[in-house]
Amino acid sequence: MSDSEALTVLSIAPDAVEMITTLAEQEPGDDEYGLYIEVTGIRGPQFTYDLSFMPVADATDAQLVERHDMLAVILRSEDVEKLDGASLSLSDEGLAMNNPNTPATPTIAAPQGDLTGPLADQIQTVLEQQVNPAIASHGGGAELVSVDGTIAYLKLMGGCQGCGMAQVTLRQGIERILMEAIPDLSAVIDVTDHESGTDPYYQAAKK
Repeated sequence: MSDSEALTVLSIAPDAVEMITTLAEQEPGDDEYGLYIEVTGIRGPQFTYDLSFMPVADATDAQLVERHDMLAVILRSEDVEKLDGASLSLSDEGLAMNNPNTPATPTIAAPQGDLTGPLADQIQTVLEQQVNPAIASHGGGAELVSVDGTIAYLKLMGGCQGCGMAQVTLRQGIERILMEAIPDLSAVIDVTDHESGTDPYYQAAKK
């Protein structure tokens, strides 16, 4: 493997390279066209992307050009970290991006609420008796931070802090358990600072 191949941000399946190269060659004019990939935003727990063709000669210093056989791929420098280790493959539906990187979970500040009263007591009881024993095997835990009206604000700890599956755990596990047990509860919101997690149970592995 050459140094340039070793330093590539993306990996692209050979059949995808062949298909993209064929399409790029159909662009008008004599310029060499490369595949321009841009991270455009976030949808749910994943990044969104825009793929287009652009002349390789038009790439600027703020962009990275990497080679995959005869195909040039152009990335914005600011997107390199978001795409590092991602792979592009060809599926029945077309090109598919498999990216181990996920957007950072925004940190939400819990409002000045209350930790006393019947609803808070019920939440504490369910957390202690049902939720925390269920996620203890992952080295995690959930703590009630605040109750504002009928909304509970939780902080995830241990193996759940910074975990790539934290939102799944919250939505499919903790939230479901709490809301089934406590009819008066209207919502459960995660206010964990996942960026500071040091020992997450699950991390997306990079290639």
